[in-house]
Amino acid sequence: MAAPNSLFVRACKAQPTETVPVWFMRQAGRYMAEYRAVRKSHSLIEICKKPELAAEVTITAAEALGVDAAIIFADLLLPLEVMGLPFHFEAGEGPKIEKPLRTAEDIAALQTHRASELGYVSEAIRKVCAHFNSKLPVIGFCGAPFTLASYMIEGGSSRNYLHAKKMMWNSPGAWDELMHKLVTVTAEYSIEQVRAGADVIQVFDSWVGCLSVEDYRRSVLPRTTELVQALKKTGVPVIYFGTDSATLLPSMKETGADVIGVDWRMPIDEGWRSLDFKGAVQGNLDPVLLFADWKEIRSRAEEILQRTAGRPGHIFNLGHGILPETPVENVKNLARFVQEHSAKSMQP
Repeated sequence: MAAPNSLFVRACKAQPTETVPVWFMRQAGRYMAEYRAVRKSHSLIEICKKPELAAEVTITAAEALGVDAAIIFADLLLPLEVMGLPFHFEAGEGPKIEKPLRTAEDIAALQTHRASELGYVSEAIRKVCAHFNSKLPVIGFCGAPFTLASYMIEGGSSRNYLHAKKMMWNSPGAWDELMHKLVTVTAEYSIEQVRAGADVIQVFDSWVGCLSVEDYRRSVLPRTTELVQALKKTGVPVIYFGTDSATLLPSMKETGADVIGVDWRMPIDEGWRSLDFKGAVQGNLDPVLLFADWKEIRSRAEEILQRTAGRPGHIFNLGHGILPETPVENVKNLARFVQEHSAKSMQP
């Protein structure tokens, strides 16, 4: 671990901090001129696979914004490639899986022994840790089994998750084998990130909000818990984040994750209350609010800080990633505002 005593890591453990730490999902992205300059000559996948480039965009964003943590630049879907499921990005459409999984045979053919081929992500983390030393903690991450499985089955983004849910209900054995294989690969991949110096691992379950509580508990919670518990054995805190997941928060907490991400669709104190205020929470400004004028942004950020009331274990973030056209000054001002404003209200 590069910065085990940082504000951010202490907040992840729900320990008292002098200010509320702040970082942003997708803080290195197209809204930043520096990132757009790198993208002119490199594709997203090239940046992910070249440790010096991934480290550069990670460091540039964290320093420009003045945030309390740097998240490594990578893509959720990288593990699919080493499992034998190629994908590519289509302009304006996001990722496309070339041959989506539709049968038990497709799942049986997936490989789980090649996670070490993702070592370029750990190498990038090493470079970022060497740059920041103990000044700034570094977040590693992976996709959660449900979200990765959905991509693999749907072949890309989806509105109804028809094929994924159909497999979950009609072929529970094949579904569970897929979840098991994903846990095997993502656990090894993430543990390697911790060995490289990551202080915290975030598990992204971006699509899990499409599930009922019953389906989540039956078909997703057991394997996700396995993943979280494997990561916790490394000794670093684990953040578990989903969108549209208000109904799922108490079940998500059962994974044992140290921090639960709360999106903007519910007040953050209500989300925390649904967890009996156990552990830490992260969130939860609507990312689109960053397009509003500063007075509105400030007022909404202040409300979030009032709702968490200086209770130890709040990490300020958006309810999802920064959007491409976001005014960069608003992001910088928000980070500064949270740090300065929260300094006045923290509980001892």
